[in-house]
Amino acid sequence: MTYRTSVYVDGFNLYFGALKGTPYKWLNIRAMCEHLLDPHNQIDTIKYFTAFVSGTPADPDKPHHQQAYLRALRHVCPETQVIKGLFRTYEVTKRLVTPINGAKHARVLETTEKGSDVNLAVHLLNDAWLDKFDCAIVISGDSDLAESIRLVRNHHPKKVVGVIAPGKRSMSKELIKASNFIRAVSTSALSSSQFPDTIPGTSIHKPSDW
Repeated sequence: MTYRTSVYVDGFNLYFGALKGTPYKWLNIRAMCEHLLDPHNQIDTIKYFTAFVSGTPADPDKPHHQQAYLRALRHVCPETQVIKGLFRTYEVTKRLVTPINGAKHARVLETTEKGSDVNLAVHLLNDAWLDKFDCAIVISGDSDLAESIRLVRNHHPKKVVGVIAPGKRSMSKELIKASNFIRAVSTSALSSSQFPDTIPGTSIHKPSDW
């Protein structure tokens, strides 16, 4: 028996929790899920929630790297949909650890990503009501998603919702309680789930500094 399985990826949570500072950014998400899940999980859909990044003085090629990755993901895993959030920049007041010229606070620009967690929760709930899956896999360690997982399980008791949690920190107790099961993103899953450096039949290649 196979289970129609939909995967919901919080892209930034996955990146900062499991990929940043590692050689595993060129990640085949379907292959990683197949490594971590049971053989009866048939992955029909991958929904990848992210926002398009901008270059910085320290990393001007960041947007090119992101676009290369998304092209690779959609080419190798054509069941992938990319759902975009937004970056918002705010001017905020922050307290200085060491006052400067007597000033205890400074005005700074703060950039935050908006929409991915809300979009993921909405798609998860909507797809459950539309009977798009038997099993949903949420790739995130964000405890804010626990309520949407609880709602799916409460209103659709035959459906299974599992969590694949990035990061080396302890897993969210809220996600553990809300989901049917939770699994950690392991180094072995990451290392065995990399795209080839150049995607066959394309000009898409892994960024040289990845």
